[in-house]
This record gives sequence, structure tokens and C-alpha cells, in this order.
Amino acid sequence: MFTGLIEDIGTIVDLPARGNYRLLTIKSPLVDSDLSIGDSIACDGVCLTVTELGAGSFTVEASQETAERSILHIYRRGSLLNLERALQVGSRVGGHFVTGHVDCTASVAKVVRVGESLEIVVQYDPKFDRLVIEKGSVAINGISLTVNRVDSGRLSVNLIPHSATATTVSQWKTGDEVNIEFDMLGKYLLKINQYSENNGLTKNKLFESGW
Repeated sequence: MFTGLIEDIGTIVDLPARGNYRLLTIKSPLVDSDLSIGDSIACDGVCLTVTELGAGSFTVEASQETAERSILHIYRRGSLLNLERALQVGSRVGGHFVTGHVDCTASVAKVVRVGESLEIVVQYDPKFDRLVIEKGSVAINGISLTVNRVDSGRLSVNLIPHSATATTVSQWKTGDEVNIEFDMLGKYLLKINQYSENNGLTKNKLFESGW
């Protein structure tokens, strides 16, 4: 579990393959913290497991499913990515609950400077529209952001200067691909609602049962 508050910008130094798995070796000062083999770390919002530790770098494994759901295919040696270690119990949750399980990729449709902040518009598959609400939360490349506006298959967010410089956002441009994770709470509520409709459960029945 993560919060969407980025801790560091890592640099990919190697991308070897292992069967249908891809390995990412990432240079980052986080390796000199309390990072251990077996730890989870969000890499551009994708929860991956640390399998090796080196001098100033660590290696994670990405499965075929991860590759198909994320922007893994665009990475090259030298690519930068947002990093966040797993949430510690007892820590403040400054962003929102992020699982690191990417729902889909999206493309950057617009990057506009508004004063000192940045407005980012991204396009995604409209089938996910039901998971997006105005002023709700979304994780884009692992960054916890507030949705400003929503249209079918499009959403916009704003980033303050600190968020732009502390992440890879300052490098984004029109046409870039990004990872999207929609709010986990919204997914569960949608699932419960669908289950309720299929089983004849109504609001009145819930009220009658004491809910």
C-alpha cells in the first residue's frame, strides 16, 4: 500500500529479460535507506518487489501482466521514474490509498502552465469513466492527484511547483504515455452497487435492515 507521495526520482540503468519477465535495475539513494530484498516499491505507480540490492541501485521484477497493463514498454536505459516505498503503519497518509495495481495506461493530451502551477489533461479508455469523479483522487505514474474536471475519457489535474519538481511531471509532454490507477474506494463501491442490483438489494431494504 502506498500514498502517492513520491520520495525520489530513480534512473533505469539496466532492463534485462528473464523468460517472460522483465527486470529493472534502478539507481536511487533509496537503496541506502532501509530498503530490503522482498520489499514492495512503487515504480511510476506500479507495485514491484525488490529482488536484488547493489551499490547505489536495486532490481525489481515485472511480470507479463504488469508489462501489458503499464508503460513498461517505453522504458529505456536512462529513463526516469517516480519511486515510493510502501506505507509504514502509523505514518501520516498525505495523499490517498494507492495499491500500485495499475488499471490502464493513458496519454497526456495537454500540458498547460497556469501561473506557477501545471494543468495536465490525460485521455484514457472511457470504460473507466464510472471510476472518476470531480474532486476525487487518481494516481498518475504513482503521484496522488486531485481530479479537477472530468469529461468522457478525459480528466484534468493541477500540480503545484513542488509536485512538478519532485516528480517526473516536469518532463511530460503531449502524447506521452502514463500509468493510471483509479481510486480503490470507487472500485469497491461500484462492485457493491453492481452486486446489489443483481441480487435485488435496494436502499430501502438496507434501511429496513438497520443500515
